[in-house]
Amino acid sequence: MRPGPAAWCATLLLLVVGALAACAPEEIGRVDPEITVSQSGSGAPTLVYVTPLTVERTYRRTVWPGTGPSIQDGDPLLLRFWVEDGTTAGVVTENFSSTPVPQVFTRADVGDDLYETLVGQQVGARLLQVTPPGEAPEDAYPAVTVVDVLPTRATGTTVVPRADLPTVRLETDGAPSMSATGAEPPTTLTIQPLVRGSGRQIEADDVVTVQYAGFSWTTGEVFDSTWDRGQPSSFALSDVPAIQEGLVEQTTGSQVMLVVPPSYDLGATQSEALAGQTLVFVIDILASGPQGVTR
Repeated sequence: MRPGPAAWCATLLLLVVGALAACAPEEIGRVDPEITVSQSGSGAPTLVYVTPLTVERTYRRTVWPGTGPSIQDGDPLLLRFWVEDGTTAGVVTENFSSTPVPQVFTRADVGDDLYETLVGQQVGARLLQVTPPGEAPEDAYPAVTVVDVLPTRATGTTVVPRADLPTVRLETDGAPSMSATGAEPPTTLTIQPLVRGSGRQIEADDVVTVQYAGFSWTTGEVFDSTWDRGQPSSFALSDVPAIQEGLVEQTTGSQVMLVVPPSYDLGATQSEALAGQTLVFVIDILASGPQGVTR
């Protein structure tokens, strides 16, 4: 005999109850926070949400995806972040008005929450992370964080260099190496773009964040490299006059070769060991801006 409508209803009720029971208790009744994040430009984000924000679990969202390489465990990272107190929408900390932070993509370096936010993402992404209040008094607020993942190497259009300049080769991670030409070096500062970026134009009073390698013109041997140290470097161009002269009017995102004769001032990087030598720098410009504001 066929079951009647009452039996069907009872069966359906049992299925619904069973499905709910299979869910973890914390999954029932969860509501994701409603937060709008600006989705254009690379400047500081604008966040819109109703305060006070109630957060019971970590929430993550991709504001826009990256188009660069996938982030792999152990990769160098260059991050911008903007953190607000979700109770008041006040800014707790940010580095859009200073220099981006170099880190290594490991749990130990970035912490569990940010590691999970970055897993599976690509360079160029803007990400939203919202975390519940912490246990420490100084962290007793819901944190609304926007993270931008910046490139750690030059990106743009390749430029064919002059034939009389050293040949630069790049490793898979972007680290350069150089072959000496055997020719006499130039006697004036030589500026040769290798990759033309599309970012803002460098000005003389800028602070820049760069990857660079320095080589001997005569031997091609490297004497200094951020690539070997595992993270980019930030400095005021005014501290290194020869680099300042070479990078002014170049664009952020570019890779530039500078051939620096010994008569040019290397300022804070001057070294007795390099005195009298012509040096070659290959510089990837990752971020730039007036002192106090880099982009």
